[in-house]
Amino acid sequence: MNANAPTSGPHVVVIGGGIAGLAAAHRLVTAGARVTLLEGGDRLGGKLLAGEIAGAPVDLGAESLLARRPEAVALAERVGLADRLQAPATTTASVWSRGELVPMPKGHVMGVPGDGRAVEGLLSAGAVARIGRDLGLPPTEIGEDIAIGAYVAERMGHEVVDRLVEPLLGGVYAGDAYRISMKAAVPALFAAARRHPTLTEAVRAVQQAGAAAPADAAGAGTGLGGTGLGGAVFAGIRGGVGTLPAAVADAVRAAGGTILTRTPVTALRRTGPDGWQVITPEGAHAADGVVLATPAGPAAALLAAHAPAAATELAAVEYASMALVTLAFRRADVLGGPGLPGSGFLVPPVDGHTIKASTFSSQKWRWVTDAAPDLFVLRTSVGRHGEEEQVHREDTDLVDVSLKDLAAATGLAARPVATTVTRWIGGLPQYPVGHLARMERARAAVAGLPGIALAGAAYEGVGIPACIASGGRAADEIIATSKTAHPGAGHSS
Repeated sequence: MNANAPTSGPHVVVIGGGIAGLAAAHRLVTAGARVTLLEGGDRLGGKLLAGEIAGAPVDLGAESLLARRPEAVALAERVGLADRLQAPATTTASVWSRGELVPMPKGHVMGVPGDGRAVEGLLSAGAVARIGRDLGLPPTEIGEDIAIGAYVAERMGHEVVDRLVEPLLGGVYAGDAYRISMKAAVPALFAAARRHPTLTEAVRAVQQAGAAAPADAAGAGTGLGGTGLGGAVFAGIRGGVGTLPAAVADAVRAAGGTILTRTPVTALRRTGPDGWQVITPEGAHAADGVVLATPAGPAAALLAAHAPAAATELAAVEYASMALVTLAFRRADVLGGPGLPGSGFLVPPVDGHTIKASTFSSQKWRWVTDAAPDLFVLRTSVGRHGEEEQVHREDTDLVDVSLKDLAAATGLAARPVATTVTRWIGGLPQYPVGHLARMERARAAVAGLPGIALAGAAYEGVGIPACIASGGRAADEIIATSKTAHPGAGHSS
């Protein structure tokens, strides 16, 4: 037991040491709970991973925080990282379409334009004209949910989806826009589309609402004081977003929490009306509350005996795998070539290339250049839902195909001085039509169990702020129910 641990308050076991589980543990321990976090792997952080290449610090997982949602920036501030938050040095990006790098259009909502003129240069003249016909079409029945790709294609044509919506959503979900839930992926547009007769009017309504909203209402001003981020949409952390989990873990320990890695949970057992035993190979932990902050599959296995309806819903969640290929070049070799524009580029899958995006880390993040001024670091991503075979190619194959696609897109002919391939197997839950309703059914089934709460990327969004919010929500549920539980019902063995 941690010597700093609270001697009273409910004992809560958090299962899973990704950012959602860490956020839940932090919320719980600062609220006075006794907390034990159990992680089956040998490290914390989940899809957040700090590493290095050629001696330079880099992110080998997620590399930016959505700053217009407050949760991630606020947590970083609370655990002492306020002075390390950074806005991107550049936010200009491109789309590699039909063999050319085209500047990313402005005036769209997740790739859906409010005016065809906004996407001239990226889409064909026929596709631009097709966008304009949306205003004359009869309303589309949306119902409780709809696939964003199917809906946008019906209203504005497939080219908008294939060359803009698909690559943008692919970068977030590694999924298929023709399957992804509009309600989950772009909730503001979904709500507007239910109020307006045409997609064009819905997009314009979202754009106008965003323009009219003050910074605090949009989330951009929440928790950003003193960070120098201003109204930045995204933020990074000097040294990498992958340093956030360790900072949160340190704060949890400092507040009295216990964190154990290499401690997989094999079962949950009821102990009376309100208590639980969390079973591990090393022994059992008695708990007044349990936060399940694992991927959906492991959560389903642990819940199968106690909430079979929830387990069935969670077991149906599909995941996509992806690989990140990080490449370090001598800066002189890169700058002597054709030049790499902005922060990177996205790749429409319709063009048949292997990589789906590239980020020019040394141009996007000042801290990368500051740490390695003689290097130029970039990374590519490979793999979408249903493309498992791509992710499992040999490291050398993934490096070679990345260099081939980079050369075709940018003219880059330099050879890297170091390479690293990081695979995220089953890393991204898919959000098809009906996913949010499925997760609500799972939560409702779990609500019948005292002291159990769910958290993670499967429930409220795959982004870091959404995962942190999910962990906070789960912690708050446990705190609320523990007020009526028998005090001291559980203790750590």
